[in-house]
Amino acid sequence: MRRVYGVVLFFLAVFFCIATNGIAQTAVQPVQPQRWSAAKANAWYAQQPWLVGSNYIPRDAINQLEMWQAATFDPLEIDQELGWAQAIGMNTMRVFLHDLLWQQDAAGFQQRINIFLTIAHKHHIRPIFVLFDSCWDPDPKLGPQHPPIPGIHNSGWVQSPGMSALRDPAQYPRLEAYVKGVVGAFANDPRILAWDVWNEPTNLNSNSYGKIHPETGKRELVIALLPQVFAWARSVHPSQPLTSGVFRHGNWGNMNALGPVSKIQLSESDVLSFHNYGWPEDFERQVEQMETYHRPILCTEYMARGAGSIFDTILPIAMQHRVAAINWGLVNGKTQTNLPWDSWQRPYVLDKPAVWFHDIFYPDGAPYRQREVDIIREMTGKMNEGK
Repeated sequence: MRRVYGVVLFFLAVFFCIATNGIAQTAVQPVQPQRWSAAKANAWYAQQPWLVGSNYIPRDAINQLEMWQAATFDPLEIDQELGWAQAIGMNTMRVFLHDLLWQQDAAGFQQRINIFLTIAHKHHIRPIFVLFDSCWDPDPKLGPQHPPIPGIHNSGWVQSPGMSALRDPAQYPRLEAYVKGVVGAFANDPRILAWDVWNEPTNLNSNSYGKIHPETGKRELVIALLPQVFAWARSVHPSQPLTSGVFRHGNWGNMNALGPVSKIQLSESDVLSFHNYGWPEDFERQVEQMETYHRPILCTEYMARGAGSIFDTILPIAMQHRVAAINWGLVNGKTQTNLPWDSWQRPYVLDKPAVWFHDIFYPDGAPYRQREVDIIREMTGKMNEGK
C-alpha cells in the first residue's frame, strides 16, 4: 500500500511541475500590441495642428535610393527646401524610405534619417515615413541611379520591396528586420508624426511598367504580407500611429463592399489615410465616407492640377473637415512630376503640358503659382495660430 501511495505522490508531483511550468510559460508570453482604439487615435489627433504638407523628395534625387544613399544624401539641399515649405506654413512631409537601404548599411541609413529629422525639426516639420511602396519600377537596384528619361513623369521611382523580393518568402525575414529595425530605432522619437506602412500596395503600374514587367500574383502576395507588416511595426511599440492609405475608388464607408486589401488597410490603421486626385466634390464625398469610422483622417496624396485637384478647392474642404492635406510634390526636379501620368504614353519632349501636374516650387524656390502659396500660407496660419 505504501508503494502504491508513493507512486501516486510521484505522479502527482510530476503533474504539478508540468502544470505550474505551463502556467509560468503562459504568464511570460508577451502581449501582442493591438491597434489603437478610436479614443486613443482621436486624443492623439486633438494634440496635432492642422496637418498640411507635401510628399517630399529633394530636387536632385530621382527616387528614394538617390535621396538616402550616402553618396547622394544632401542635407544642405534638404535644409533649403524644407525652409521653403516652412515659409508657407507646412508642418509635415511624407517621405519614402526603402528596404534595400537598410540591407546596404543599417547604421548609416539610421544616421541619415536622424540628420533628416534634425533638419525637419529645425523647420517645425514632423514627417510621415513610408516603409514600403508598390509604385513604379519593380526592379530597384542600389548604387548610382539612371538619369531622368526626358518628358516622363516619375521615370526613376522604384518599388520597395521589388517584385523579386515580394515573390520570395526567403527574403521576408530581411524585410521584417528592416521594418522592426527602422521603426524600433525611432519608436519614441517625437520628431516623427506617423508611419505609413505601405503605399498603394496593389498598384499594378499597368500604365507604366506593366507591359514590360507584368506583376502577376501581386495582389495575393500583398494580401498575405500586409497584415504581417502592420504586426512587425507594432511589435516594437511605436509611440506614433500606423496607417496605410486606401486609393482605389469605391464606397469606402461600406466595409463589406471593399476589396481585401482596402479592408486590411482600414481595419489595421490606427489613423485612416487615403489618396484622391479628383474633383473637389469627389474628394469631399470620400472624406465623408471615411468619417463614418470615427477616426482621424489623413489625405496623404492629392493635387493634380490637370485632373481637377487643386489647392484652391481642396484645401478649404480639408480645413472644414480637419483632414490632413499632403499634396504630391514640393519642388520640381529629377522626378519630373510636373508632367502628367499620360507622359508614359506620350512623353512631353517637344510640347509641355498646359499646366504643371504636381509640385509647388521651381528648383530655385520660386513658386509655380504665387496665389497657391498665398492660399496655403493664409489657411495654415488661420488654422494653426497659437499652436
